[in-house]
Amino acid sequence: MNTFKNLTGDSKEVLKTLLPASVSLIITSPPYADARKNTYGGTPPDDYVSWFLPISEQLKRVLAPTGTFILNIKEKVVNTERHTYVLELILALRKQGWLWTEEWIWYKKNSTPGHWSNRFRDAFERCLQFNLQKKFKMNQKAVMTPIGDWAKKRNKNLTEKDKTRESSSSGSSFGKVRSNWLGKELVYPSNVLCLPTECGNKKHSAVFPKALPSFFIKLFSDPDDIVLDPFEGSGTSGVAAIELNRNYIGIDMDSNNTIIAHDRIKNVQPFTSTFEQEQK
Repeated sequence: MNTFKNLTGDSKEVLKTLLPASVSLIITSPPYADARKNTYGGTPPDDYVSWFLPISEQLKRVLAPTGTFILNIKEKVVNTERHTYVLELILALRKQGWLWTEEWIWYKKNSTPGHWSNRFRDAFERCLQFNLQKKFKMNQKAVMTPIGDWAKKRNKNLTEKDKTRESSSSGSSFGKVRSNWLGKELVYPSNVLCLPTECGNKKHSAVFPKALPSFFIKLFSDPDDIVLDPFEGSGTSGVAAIELNRNYIGIDMDSNNTIIAHDRIKNVQPFTSTFEQEQK
């Protein structure tokens, strides 16, 4: 049976109690700059990197060499322009020893419309992928998706040209063999994840859809691996992890979040509950 722990405390300190190289996947969405002031203090954008680096140093310690760290984050607007704290954090993490392997985009396809005097509504967030080495665990076939109806029309009448490598009409070096799609039912996804925002009331103001952590858990971990969320909030990552037969550790500074997360995860089968509230 898979186990889960919900730990209460400052991630920077609680992470020090975890075994080194014990976690296969870290997926988290920390409070963004100036956010969650009542709980995390609302770190100003200019101080965000220095606040996060001691935490990421511990994440680096507990992550297995072949593991992956997914950071869901978004910059904010300050004085009418985008603040650069996310870009600065990427550079700082690279100096800390992380490889910035990929950038995934979470496109919020049900984002509420809106506009301001100089911009429109954000409809996406970044999911930054970091690794400790160039070769890491990645189960690409686990996240393949249906090919879609477009293939039926485009592959209906193939010409002889379609059966050979066709150079791009734009003059680039890219080419394709259209006949390669014949008979295929599943294809690999792109790095743009089109997922609706979470609309259900989870007693938390920033819940991401379960499909988001589920995608990364399937892609970057195996059954019985340990998944860690050091800012677990309402425990969505934990629900996804247990459903996918992984073990889970969640950390949150707010004891109310810890309770909410535990109550959600304990109803997922199969599981063995290890509920720990350690006030730091």
